[in-house]
Amino acid sequence: MKLRYRFLGILFFLLAMTIHGQELSVLANNFIETLSPELKAETLMNLDNEERLKFNFVPIKRKGVTFKDFNETQKEAAIALLKASLSTDGYKKTVAITQLENVLIVLENNELKMPDGSPMRDPLNYHFLVFKDKSNDTFWGWSFEGHHISLNFIAQENKILSSTPSFLGSNPAIVPSGPHKGKEVLKEESEMGFKLVNALSNEQLNKALISSQAPRDIISGTRISAENLEPYGISYAELSTSQQKALKDLIHVYINNYESEFEKSFWDKINTSGVEGLSFAWAGSLTPGKAHYYRIQSPVILIEYDNTQNNANHIHTVVRDLSNDFGSDVLKAHYEESHKH
Repeated sequence: MKLRYRFLGILFFLLAMTIHGQELSVLANNFIETLSPELKAETLMNLDNEERLKFNFVPIKRKGVTFKDFNETQKEAAIALLKASLSTDGYKKTVAITQLENVLIVLENNELKMPDGSPMRDPLNYHFLVFKDKSNDTFWGWSFEGHHISLNFIAQENKILSSTPSFLGSNPAIVPSGPHKGKEVLKEESEMGFKLVNALSNEQLNKALISSQAPRDIISGTRISAENLEPYGISYAELSTSQQKALKDLIHVYINNYESEFEKSFWDKINTSGVEGLSFAWAGSLTPGKAHYYRIQSPVILIEYDNTQNNANHIHTVVRDLSNDFGSDVLKAHYEESHKH
């Protein structure tokens, strides 16, 4: 079992050195074609299937195939699709989160089990689903989901049109012991958040600090659609030039996880809606080690970060596109156009 996990880690690393710039639709089709008829039936669904809108980040029973189902060729094809759909940083974080399952196995003595008796912590238990549109095969989508990861994509041929909702979590946030002691998968998200909040003046902090207590988890939860959250905290206009840059740099940490063309289009969307519409809110402790939370939002985006569980050593982060989660906006336009003909 340990050798199998180690091999998967090596395979991730080797593929990180290759496979860039290949067409997404080709990679998706390559992945599908490697599957047996039985695995293909578990993986491929219609674009309008309700399963596409299911979004969760805890260990639950899921549909779709996992690394446990794959031979080496299938693993390589699945990883190639995953890598091409993310930036280098996004891919590395995703892989590192799956490997934290091995840390949890040790920390929890492998005692936690799923309802069927299988181990709850398993770096191979991440599910792939691919969605196709019967009426127009230029539109397609796919998802990669498991403990502390939920990635959801909609594409038209080779162009990603939606990469949200996207969830990345880290437990432990900082590995406390063992060979990976000190490892922090979401280090920038934490450190840059503290850097920004502690750069605020007392007057600014009075606006940004929405509660002395951090919420137990991200507030947007696993709802299909997200919306702006009140209170907003401090507005972009109320920040100094250096603080505005720090806020943009923090947003970049999240947006930079996406494939480069989609990252640019998302930034364009934020800028077009007006950066003056951005706001930053904080709750809980202003120093690491105690429960804390922040959120960044504008009319088009919501970013949430929460670190409260396990003595504030357990991070949840999410990015929501407030008009186009799950590609809802682009698909609505597509279906409306289709019905005209």
